[in-house]
Amino acid sequence: MRAVGLLRYGGPEVLRVVELPTPHAGPGEVRIRVRAAAVNPADTLIRAGMTPVRLRDGDPVLPGQDIAGTIDEVGFGVSGALAPGGPVMAMINPTRAAGGGYAEWVVLPETWVVPAPAGASPAEAATLPLNGLTALHALDQLRLAPGSTLAVTGAAGAVGGYAVQLAKTAGHRVLADAASGDVELVAALGADVTVARGPGVADRFREHAPDGVDAAVDAALLGSALLPAVRDGGTVALLRGGPDPVLRAQADQRRIHMVSAYVHEYDGRRDKLDLLRRLAEEGALTLRVAGRFPPEEAARAHQLLEAGGVRGRLIIEF
Repeated sequence: MRAVGLLRYGGPEVLRVVELPTPHAGPGEVRIRVRAAAVNPADTLIRAGMTPVRLRDGDPVLPGQDIAGTIDEVGFGVSGALAPGGPVMAMINPTRAAGGGYAEWVVLPETWVVPAPAGASPAEAATLPLNGLTALHALDQLRLAPGSTLAVTGAAGAVGGYAVQLAKTAGHRVLADAASGDVELVAALGADVTVARGPGVADRFREHAPDGVDAAVDAALLGSALLPAVRDGGTVALLRGGPDPVLRAQADQRRIHMVSAYVHEYDGRRDKLDLLRRLAEEGALTLRVAGRFPPEEAARAHQLLEAGGVRGRLIIEF
């Protein structure tokens, strides 16, 4: 089978199409004929050697954590909910021995796989698992009381956009930041208030929440710059690791709680991924495809993502 991988760490140029043995489903597993794999920031970190995903004895490393396609093989004991020919989507943990999802076929435990949203193309479905589960895990960690006020940074991005929509679905008031060219997009996602992103954003949030927001999802990784927007005793969800000592000390001074959204805590959580499917089918979540590339142009997709300004997800199509 064809896959996109790397034999050394580096820039986008290290990505190449490789030939690998086609896997087969074992007991409790399904094989997915991948039609679309999303390109995420985490994939660029894998490519650069900045994650626990390590090169192994000359075998290529495969990035990719979001896939969509069709079931084409099922192992012994798989329930009838997943049958050959059914359109599906899944999130992958690329630290597994078989690597990530940039491949024509992927084998996963059946509990990691759910039907794709009805009516969604494979490219659209592939934008949802990793980023949707990240946003959902962040909100689950915040444990917001009904009707809370939430600030979301990076709201035009994939995780931030899903955080806005999930929070609105849960009945919260959402303040979000946006660049001038993204104001209409963020408003369409459901934000109650949109403020200009950039220096001083915490003050602009405070103009609309004078006592401070109850919580924040920091998808833009602002760190300390966001804390003044949060009320004493509030909560901030961090999306890339835990707080550094300086941020922790600043938060502790005002009894602000810091929680880390680690998406792979939801590995194999069919219930969580199926919730996202249902919300997408209901129109509560918007599936945004920013561009499509053949495997031979995976490097170009990585270049565009790292250049910034991508709205939605770039997709490698097999």
